[in-house]
Amino acid sequence: MSCDRILLALIASCVLLVLPAAAEKRVALVVGNSTYKEVSPLPNPVNDANDIAAALKASGFDVVLGVDVDKRDFDSRIRSFTQLLETADVAVLFYAGHGLQVGGRNFLIPVDAKLQSERELDFDAVSLDFILKQMELGRADKTNIVFLDACRDNPFSGNLARSMGTRSASIGKGLAQAETGVGTFIAYSTQPGNVAVDGAGRNSPFTAALSKYIKESNHNLTSVMIDVRKDVLAATGGKQVPWDHSALTGEFFFKQTAAAAASRSTTDSGDPEMQSRLRTLEDEVKKKSDTEQTGNIVALAQARERLRQLSEENKADQQRIFDKQYETGGTEDSTSRTNLAMAIGKIQMQMVRRNQQAEKLREEIKALEGKLGLPPEKAQDGAEK
Repeated sequence: MSCDRILLALIASCVLLVLPAAAEKRVALVVGNSTYKEVSPLPNPVNDANDIAAALKASGFDVVLGVDVDKRDFDSRIRSFTQLLETADVAVLFYAGHGLQVGGRNFLIPVDAKLQSERELDFDAVSLDFILKQMELGRADKTNIVFLDACRDNPFSGNLARSMGTRSASIGKGLAQAETGVGTFIAYSTQPGNVAVDGAGRNSPFTAALSKYIKESNHNLTSVMIDVRKDVLAATGGKQVPWDHSALTGEFFFKQTAAAAASRSTTDSGDPEMQSRLRTLEDEVKKKSDTEQTGNIVALAQARERLRQLSEENKADQQRIFDKQYETGGTEDSTSRTNLAMAIGKIQMQMVRRNQQAEKLREEIKALEGKLGLPPEKAQDGAEK
């Protein structure tokens, strides 16, 4: 082969490598709210937003960034984002800050929100459903990815609960699982209905892991989330479990060179039937592995939470016994003493049953930690497992 033909072949191969990535338009809305006016500030969200924005820009995204945005500015950023959506192949939403759920609906909270009553939700907060609708509208064959680091313990919930009275039961803990359309992937910093931690460093545990793997990983999104989940579990001692729901119809890679390589691997010469069988087998193995791991993670989180609850219930009963003994004092009345003994006996029986349940839970937790490769943690009741 002549030098000219070799050169042309090299150029053609480079073009094939670059074209799929260059043709894909990627956009992102990234918001981080830390400095709330009506409640205590959060330490990480602005850092989280800035670091995720930088990671996404390095991955070829056009980023609409908002930090410490009030309602008006939040709406403006959403509008700018929607204008980019019409021609985008991939859209990402990342939000860090306060968020809450009421009646199964999720709301993202601007820094100027007061939320003294339920009526103010639609005026002062941003509905997640509204943003998802914009991302999915007219984009049925496109990719939408959502990351929510907004499951912190929320001080706005107390104000709403007081104003809503008996309907305050509709205020859930953390965020609710959002309904998404085909082509949308949504990830929470912890499982729906639970609360995530802020973290002691520059970033929250979830964002620290996510920004790391956006920049470093050549894996697809599913594998990235597995790595994120492992890092967050390790950083929080298994207390926080990142959660995701996928309705994607294909693989997504943050690194466009990895996406191009994956695309080429499916079109390389060879037996098409064999290639198809191998891809199907690989997908099944990944799904099985991820499903089993997620099940173990959730079971561990639930077991640890139940152990904590049992410990708190026993502490409360110990206080009840003390209060009853204090109230009756040195009474000489035999009937009162008999009633006191019977009441304390019932409480102690309940405590014994809880201790038996707690022992079984410790054994279950130890087994799950072994499966997940996690170090044992100190039990919530202070006893070593």
